[in-house]
Amino acid sequence: MLNSSQLTAGKPRDPCDAFNSDCPGREVLNHLTSRWGLLVLVALRDGPLRFYELRTLIDGISEKMLAQTLRTLVRDGLLSREVLPTVPPSVRYELTPLGEGAALPLEAMLAWVRQNALTVFAAQEEHDRRTTAGP
Repeated sequence: MLNSSQLTAGKPRDPCDAFNSDCPGREVLNHLTSRWGLLVLVALRDGPLRFYELRTLIDGISEKMLAQTLRTLVRDGLLSREVLPTVPPSVRYELTPLGEGAALPLEAMLAWVRQNALTVFAAQEEHDRRTTAGP
């Protein structure tokens, strides 16, 4: 983790450092860690899926949000999009090597959430209980 002793006067910051406000990677970070982006990337870790398979797998996502998320991730080079020669046409999405590299740590983060969500909720409840109890 970056701390104040690691910042030195006169040393230029890396323009691709996400702590830099001008970092273009912040947009990519937003795409990767958005609720739907993260779930789409992790969902595709087991192999390619069609649009409606993703829609079924990711409970709660609207068709509009799924389409928007898929377009963004394809544009970022994280997913490939293949139109299948079927009637009616269907589209299959798959992780690219770049997307695979991103999805792996996101899958670990999702596993952490699964393991710790109840503990976090308990901490929130305890915090809320203490702060609303008054002196």
